[in-house]
Amino acid sequence: MLKLERAIKDDAQRLAEIQKASFDEESKHFNNNEIGGPSGYDSSSWQEEMMQNCEYFKVLLDGEIIGGVLILIESSEAHNLGRIFIDPNFQNQGIGMRVIEEIEGIYSGCKKWWLDTPSWSVKNHHFYTKCGYSKVGEEGGLYIFEKTI
Repeated sequence: MLKLERAIKDDAQRLAEIQKASFDEESKHFNNNEIGGPSGYDSSSWQEEMMQNCEYFKVLLDGEIIGGVLILIESSEAHNLGRIFIDPNFQNQGIGMRVIEEIEGIYSGCKKWWLDTPSWSVKNHHFYTKCGYSKVGEEGGLYIFEKTI
């Protein structure tokens, strides 16, 4: 059973481990074997800080943390999907899409979602397009995607 719950300080280390595994795997395959991710992706203290500064949910499957999602509320009608990550062992099973649907349900008043993702991240581009997002621009090596509801 898939469930989203607010992340808490005790989850920080596990979320950092999953985020590191997820971003490193993606980067290794699509970024010329380079390993790395966005700011703080491998830091438990960064995870704790984000729990204070944005809407941070852990993704649970049968009670086990398998990912996370960070939402930055810009206004009542516009939100930034700051980050979504799923343990590589659970990817390609439709879980990410279900998480997006759950988040959109939680924030049902939101009319516009946006995110950025590395230009080299082909797998992410495909995923976000499948979830109804459209590429609307490029900025500093990132592609900007939006979705209007």
